[in-house]
Amino acid sequence: MTWWDALVRAGAVPAAYVPPASLGGGRTDADDGAEPGADLVEGESVNVHPVASAVAPPASFLDGIEQWKVVGYDGVVPVVRAYVAAAVRRRAGDRRLRTAFEGARDFAVAPLGAMAPERRRALTQHCADVVDIAIEADTQPGRVLELARRAVDSARQALERDLAERCLARLDESEWLVVDGLLSVSGKLAGHPRTLGVIKSHGARFFAGADLERALTVPAAHRTSVFRARGGHARNEVYSWYLRLWPWEGNDLLYGLLRIEAQAAAATISAADRTSGWLLAERAPIATPDVRWDRLLYPIHDVETYLKTRAPRDLLAPRASRLPRTGT
Repeated sequence: MTWWDALVRAGAVPAAYVPPASLGGGRTDADDGAEPGADLVEGESVNVHPVASAVAPPASFLDGIEQWKVVGYDGVVPVVRAYVAAAVRRRAGDRRLRTAFEGARDFAVAPLGAMAPERRRALTQHCADVVDIAIEADTQPGRVLELARRAVDSARQALERDLAERCLARLDESEWLVVDGLLSVSGKLAGHPRTLGVIKSHGARFFAGADLERALTVPAAHRTSVFRARGGHARNEVYSWYLRLWPWEGNDLLYGLLRIEAQAAAATISAADRTSGWLLAERAPIATPDVRWDRLLYPIHDVETYLKTRAPRDLLAPRASRLPRTGT
């Protein structure tokens, strides 16, 4: 018997609600603290630099996924089942990607203090991994779901950091680690000379005016000047720049646009063209059918696909209609 079956037997109302934002990694560079900003470290203003596709060095690629859904209600208190997983896939001499590190966690998320004693007891006795979220009395269910989302996101990030730091300890002298997401959330990642963060979302605004326009309209196969990212998620100092994989004209302003994070060091600036060149080459083969293919490096897509094939199938959104059955 699963823990959610035990919860229902104890009087919870069964549910099968998969929130729209519960699939995937949920990464964003949107500000969660101080106002984001940038200090240019290459030139006096934002300029664009052409990038030539280059052969990639030996590299490993890290990505993670998170999936969660409401499996029951204790009154109006939602109880969530969550799954997070991450993997590092290393590209060998034959160009094939093979798994070097991986991890997963299947757990419950609930405000234990707000649950009835019998339902709380059923949950804690049948589930060995419960994340308790603290809420005030009469907290709305929507707020509980937002707290649950944050708890799941934190669990994924912790797993990714653990695998990344384990990988760093075993990197070859010429090998790179490319992370889907921010380097600046980890001191060890941000301080390593051969790590790169690849950010696909652009919620944080680092520039204004003409500099903002140049950054967001950088042509395909070009990069911007390197800058020091500060504020927002940037808890550790990193250098950053924008790189365009595909032409945005006729599509969308952010189409094919990545932001790269790397170690805050002079060597990062001098190598920005070469680094951008081999990242540009990683856009092929195209990461379809993923809707984010224009901003998704193929090796990262490979890691995500690998993880999704191993994820619990019952956490995916149901294909059938949620309309009531009529019996006719």
